[in-house]
Amino acid sequence: MLRVEGLRSGYGRIEAVKGVDLEVAAGEIVALVGANGAGKTTLLRAISGVQPITAGRIVFDGASIEALLPHARVARGIAQVPEGRQVFAPLTVEDNLRLGAFRRGRAETETTLAEVYALFPVLAEKRALPAGGLSGGQQQMLSVGRAMMARPRLLLLDEPSMGLAPLLVDQILEAVVRLRAQGLTVLLVEQNASAALAIADRGYVLETGRIAHAGAGRALLDDPRVREAYLGI
Repeated sequence: MLRVEGLRSGYGRIEAVKGVDLEVAAGEIVALVGANGAGKTTLLRAISGVQPITAGRIVFDGASIEALLPHARVARGIAQVPEGRQVFAPLTVEDNLRLGAFRRGRAETETTLAEVYALFPVLAEKRALPAGGLSGGQQQMLSVGRAMMARPRLLLLDEPSMGLAPLLVDQILEAVVRLRAQGLTVLLVEQNASAALAIADRGYVLETGRIAHAGAGRALLDDPRVREAYLGI
């Protein structure tokens, strides 16, 4: 579904992503793990179109999309859940969700809204409350739900465990597994490497802007080099 070839991106003279190649097949959860500053978020932002690239190709469903603006990539079926959640705090939970469906018709929006509420019942309970009043875990659920309102085929999920208690991390990742079971493809960026690789079909380890290791999620989790360098084991 997604193929990244020789991707380079950075900020001024600082190159954060240095010729990355990766693939994501339809129906997979692929984890991208690594230390802070490895270039994970930059890579995800480059795929969604909000971060310029300096070289390389991004191929989605067989078509190059690196020249497309972000909203055109959403129309193709790519949605990103940003790092730090970035909900619209003064707006209600439901208004935040509806903003994610700005390209969808009324009937489709209502159907998807019901699906999101079924996935995250707490959002249905708090649908009329300001999003800024939600807990961190609930805001993360809202951010995922808002992306789902676009009815993507590929979900780019950036650091969903950031700042959350372990129980809430488990709930978010369980929701990701359920979404995959419904046919969604997921590229998951996560500093919590053990949690991400435990649910991933395949994984890539990014180190200072380059792919250092790649393989099946369980194989990477059991790899002594990965365990020592990234899992603290």
